[in-house]
Amino acid sequence: MVQTTNDERSGRALGIDIGGTGMKAAIVDLATGDLLSDRFRIDTPHPARPEAMADVVVELVRHLEWEGSVGCAFPAVVRNGHVESAANIDKSWLDVDADALFTDALGVEVHMINDADAAGLAEVRYGVAAGRKGVVMMLTFGTGIGSGLFIDGMLVPNTELGHLELDGHDAESKAAASARKRHDWSWHHWTKKVQHYLEHVEKLFSPDLFVVGGGVSKKPEKWLDHIEIDTEIVVASMANNAGIVGAALVAP
Repeated sequence: MVQTTNDERSGRALGIDIGGTGMKAAIVDLATGDLLSDRFRIDTPHPARPEAMADVVVELVRHLEWEGSVGCAFPAVVRNGHVESAANIDKSWLDVDADALFTDALGVEVHMINDADAAGLAEVRYGVAAGRKGVVMMLTFGTGIGSGLFIDGMLVPNTELGHLELDGHDAESKAAASARKRHDWSWHHWTKKVQHYLEHVEKLFSPDLFVVGGGVSKKPEKWLDHIEIDTEIVVASMANNAGIVGAALVAP
């Protein structure tokens, strides 16, 4: 347990990473990106409606005995605190002022950010993209494909490039990690889908660096060595902590 107050939290913040199966939180050292507490996880409620998830957020924060403001990474387009997409979350979230919902539940100020944007912030600040200039693109391969776009270290939020149309379909329907499992594809077959997707993104954005995260980044030998594109591509270094750390960076 770590107990802190607003006055005592200089250089620290609490980040929460909200996913489809789990909600995780930890206190983060903003100077280094290291976790200053254990990472505490609670299963995402089902159905994952706003009020039920707010209750879990309260439980996470109370467990860590945190009394300051909070940043949350969320798997949707989040603009000015409002949820504006629901591709991989419960449709009841659409048009919800998530900043206000969680702020009211916790009694402290909360700021929300798209989850892939949060992971990208962590990598750009502390990880493999630290100090990189030009166009850096974070791509997370999981249930869908999340994307975070950075220009000289500055975030262009809510790009949602997993929903690019490719061959008449949402790209993530074929190239997300979930597609491999859903169709029972071999790694080789799925890698060809990812190759096709990356070539498409490469043509549209001409990035200087791809950073790939998500569950498949734990097994790069299965697929990444077989990707052949012109752009440099590296595995994210913040692993499962990226969403938490990136969320902590946007705590008010």
